[in-house]
Amino acid sequence: MQFQWEWKSPARRIPPAAPATRWVPPVPRNPCPELVDRATQYDVAEAISLVKKTAVAKFDETVEAHIRLGVDGRHADQQVRGAVVLPHGTGKTVRVLVFAKGDKVAEAEAAGADFVGGEELIPRIQNEGWFDFDVVVATPDMMGVVGRLGRVLGPKGLMPNPKAGTVTMDVTKAVNDIKAGKIEYRLDKANIIHCPVGKASFTEEQLTENFNTLMDAIIKAKPASAKGTYMKSVTVTSTMGPGIKVNTLKIG
Repeated sequence: MQFQWEWKSPARRIPPAAPATRWVPPVPRNPCPELVDRATQYDVAEAISLVKKTAVAKFDETVEAHIRLGVDGRHADQQVRGAVVLPHGTGKTVRVLVFAKGDKVAEAEAAGADFVGGEELIPRIQNEGWFDFDVVVATPDMMGVVGRLGRVLGPKGLMPNPKAGTVTMDVTKAVNDIKAGKIEYRLDKANIIHCPVGKASFTEEQLTENFNTLMDAIIKAKPASAKGTYMKSVTVTSTMGPGIKVNTLKIG
């Protein structure tokens, strides 16, 4: 009887894979660490003053408010959305597109709308990616046309909405309000509202008035079904500056 030997190479030992490292986002740099204590909640006036002092970039930074609410935006009866005209504007030049027809075209142009049109604008936006505008206003009779742009305007937050006052027959008032500093506020997926309240070049009084106007509107928009603490936290910041916490008990 003959035996046939089969040679096998020794099994190679594969070293264990290195554990995956979790990426940790960098902590925003505080340009003035001696001014801002991240654990302190400041009064509105002091917070606005600190925002201006920490806005040290070489451009006119936008001052923003970030408000976390104690609601659940997944429920329709707890949505918080609306619009408010800031008394001193946002400091930004806003380009307005109006969808209208008939006499409303001339009315929109007279009001100062940057672009006015109808169905002929649909392929320009859909196919050519034209988005040289910041706000879209539409008359109710044009919403059938504008609705076809829902997939491209919706994700950019540009879809006209009656609650925001951008679906209306009074296009003159809509355009004038937007040009004067009208902003829209609404919850994101984390139940936080993000809104500009001006520029770092504004005076402290102007920023404070804009901030208080926004907060009053959000407080008035509290859903009847909201339970517990409505205003969880409020932070103000400039584009490149640190977040400054505001004492929510001193608001309203």
